[in-house]
Amino acid sequence: MTSHLRTAPIALILTATLGASMVAATSHSASRNGTRHLSQDQPKKGDALATLHVAGPFDVKIVPQGTPDKAEGSTLSRMSIEKQYHGALEATAKGEMLSAGTEVHGSAGYVAIERVTGTLNGKTGSFVLQHNATLTRGAPALNIIVVPDSGSGQLVGITGKLNVIIEGGKHSYDFEYTLPPA
Repeated sequence: MTSHLRTAPIALILTATLGASMVAATSHSASRNGTRHLSQDQPKKGDALATLHVAGPFDVKIVPQGTPDKAEGSTLSRMSIEKQYHGALEATAKGEMLSAGTEVHGSAGYVAIERVTGTLNGKTGSFVLQHNATLTRGAPALNIIVVPDSGSGQLVGITGKLNVIIEGGKHSYDFEYTLPPA
């Protein structure tokens, strides 16, 4: 990638750093049998911490930071991330991504941190997401969780896990979370 500002879908970044099989496998496993859920689960009566579920589309802009560091066996890259979430999560996010590509086809990894600021089901505040993904000879593993105690405003105490879904070049999220009772 060049060092100028450019908009790129996560699929292109994952393909470049983790390989096409990671993108395809992540898209399949996160899509819940190919359907997109745009509803939310309601708290159950008597639950102290009800698990809620929201899903919707998001846009992403990736900005390469510096020149990739190439050495025998691997290439390291750093990028800044800007996102716009839509739907029940109406928010912006800023973050940083570090990636490592290897000489072995289908093996790579990335980590990222992003701060999400906006409104989640009518509650305003922010929280931080931590990404950890690997591709081992084509076998993907993706984990995106809310950093403990990172919530602010009406989102203090939030916990959860977010999945990224890439279908037909479009990005969406599937987010399960809990909030303490108000």
